[in-house]
Amino acid sequence: MRTSPDREGRPVARADKATAVAELTERFQSSSGAVLTEYRGLSVAQLGELRQSLGTNATFSVVKNTLTKIAANDAGVTAELTDLLSGPSAIAFVQGDVVEAAKGLRDFARANPLLVIKGGVLDGKALSPAEIVKLADLEPREVLLAKLAGAMKASLAGAAGTFAALPIQMAQLLGALEQKLAAESPAAEAADAPAAADVSAAEPTAAEPAAEAAVAEAAVAEAAVAEATDATAAATEATETPEAAAPDGTES
Repeated sequence: MRTSPDREGRPVARADKATAVAELTERFQSSSGAVLTEYRGLSVAQLGELRQSLGTNATFSVVKNTLTKIAANDAGVTAELTDLLSGPSAIAFVQGDVVEAAKGLRDFARANPLLVIKGGVLDGKALSPAEIVKLADLEPREVLLAKLAGAMKASLAGAAGTFAALPIQMAQLLGALEQKLAAESPAAEAADAPAAADVSAAEPTAAEPAAEAAVAEAAVAEAAVAEATDATAAATEATETPEAAAPDGTES
């Protein structure tokens, strides 16, 4: 059984669509951003001029809305972009500097109002036309990187200067502290001298207890001598008394 030409054409068309969807999906996934435009009324020459102005930062491709919706869904692109797919559509897939690509589209749209920027997506985030214009107003990536490098260099130089000054500042601080301590020492010694004298006067010396002990011992010795003297006198008196009474007995 032979296949009619119509039936032979359908599988080919479906294969082409599948290929187109796969290519668009890959471009969405490999691009850092995408800007959706409407190019109604622009000539082929003008589209060529636009592609040339974008250079290597982006590729500008006319797309079919139905296939682009399928590819965007497969690539996980936000629905905010796919909802804008209507009318004659073309997408700028950004591979290079996003700012430069936005500048190229903005400048061409200003010179050719028939190009309408409808929206975009950058790193998975939807962008409005106003946000794309603001993005175009930024300085180029190289300039921003140069400024960032200059700021970092200045910060590092400042930090190095601060670290280098720390030892000097510490030495100055120690010197000032030593001078302060040296100035305060004589005053502290003068204030401590009267207190030391008072303490010396209040506390008895080691000689005082020894002197007091000697006086006490002398007093004890004196008392002992006195007692011995008294005992001797009493004994003498007792001896003399019988001798005086003996003559009285003889006479009788």
